[in-house]
Amino acid sequence: MRKLIAGSFVTLDNVVQDPGGFGEIDRGGWALEYFDEASRRRATDALLASDTFLLGRATYETLEKAWSNNTGPYAEAMNDLPKVVVTNTLRGPLPWNATALPGDAAQTVADLKQQPGGTIIMYGSFTLMRTLLQHELIELNLGVHPVVVGEGRRLFDTALPHGLRFAAATPSATGVVTLTYTP
Repeated sequence: MRKLIAGSFVTLDNVVQDPGGFGEIDRGGWALEYFDEASRRRATDALLASDTFLLGRATYETLEKAWSNNTGPYAEAMNDLPKVVVTNTLRGPLPWNATALPGDAAQTVADLKQQPGGTIIMYGSFTLMRTLLQHELIELNLGVHPVVVGEGRRLFDTALPHGLRFAAATPSATGVVTLTYTP
């Protein structure tokens, strides 16, 4: 079975919305000052070690607009990676090297994990992420940032029916701690 690694930047007050400053909340872009060269290298390496990028529809639309015309090692790795968009509103092949997969999100992803291939990576897509957590389909990497935003969508706005098992904690020079949990 393929491994699915879901990554998210999160604030101390559990906000996951708009870490990159796409204009979603007033204090968007809260993660940018913590994204140093070592962080860029780790993020690029994670993309290069994966063979599929999984997204929900809203995150796909945001990231496609933000990254499809960017250059540099990270952008090129992201742009080259085949993307799978779990959606019931989009159909067929999509721009930005993407394909729409309709149906029940948990079953669609469970089926994808059974197909031949390597690691699947996922960023954002928090509604999808919560669903996949409930069905124990993902490893979760939370990049906890030393900032309180006070507004925005939170990853855990409802209780999850299953616990997670702590796997690792990795601090960065900028003060971000990546916490890794498995089902």
